[in-house]
Amino acid sequence: MRVVFMGSPDFAIPSLQRLLGSTHTVQAVVTVPDKPAGRGKKVTASPVKFAAQRAGLPVLQPLSLDDPAFIAALQGFDAEVFIVVAFRILPPEVFTLPARGAVNLHASLLPSYRGAAPINWALLNGESRTGVTTFLIEKHVDTGQLLLQKEFAIPDDMIAGELYQALSLIGADLLLETLDGLESGRLQARPQSGVATAAPKIYKEMGCIDWTQPTARIYNLYRGLSPVPGVYSYCQNRLCKFQRMRPASGPAQGDPGSVVEIQPGAGFSIATGDGALQILQLQLEGKRSLTAGEFLRGYPLTKGDRFQSSVA
Repeated sequence: MRVVFMGSPDFAIPSLQRLLGSTHTVQAVVTVPDKPAGRGKKVTASPVKFAAQRAGLPVLQPLSLDDPAFIAALQGFDAEVFIVVAFRILPPEVFTLPARGAVNLHASLLPSYRGAAPINWALLNGESRTGVTTFLIEKHVDTGQLLLQKEFAIPDDMIAGELYQALSLIGADLLLETLDGLESGRLQARPQSGVATAAPKIYKEMGCIDWTQPTARIYNLYRGLSPVPGVYSYCQNRLCKFQRMRPASGPAQGDPGSVVEIQPGAGFSIATGDGALQILQLQLEGKRSLTAGEFLRGYPLTKGDRFQSSVA
């Protein structure tokens, strides 16, 4: 089938690559405009644009998705289907253009976790399974008729960045299977059923740790927000980001937020509301990332030292 691909982040690249290696024809790629990024605010293209350019594909970067010039350009490709992977919300003027509609790849088992951050929220809520879904785009976000779904069992120690990579690969395979099924006529869309849950946008402030919470809740916060935006606390009024941690074994004696165990060369543990978490890697604001053993050599801690959710 003739396809126009729409996406921006690296999550979408495996899907684009699978399509380029298939019998389907990617006629063009739509992605976000170049924008400033990083500390130096250097104007940078999206990962999908770089991938499209390497493949020699035409690239469209509209400022507005309802721009008549953009819509006319899309019509010129005469695509049978649009493929959308981690892109913007399409207006009806766009998603109704192709004869077979617009297929979206979403990183959850819809109707669970509709919204911008399904991967993060699955981990924040301690889910043991998630998956990917292809569906036909309709007016309301993530509510369209289902095409295919693939389940994924989440390892207990998997963080958001790792789940992101895993689902991008699984999703690429599912997307190709979806297109093949639509082309052959074997695949029929069906309405979503079950309880819908939301996965709203993630904010940096959500990563501030409340040590009075149970160990499992804090650990899931870490898993759901790592590596970006990350979880953090304050020690001696300095922001400290925790990059690797795990539940500590055995009971912990100490007030929540206090250092309860120190293992030189290995790490240290911080008390929670019902136990403790062992810190394995961390980074003080403005400093490089260190293993907990390296950190202890440069910034010695003693039992009872406190990590807090705000500056004293």
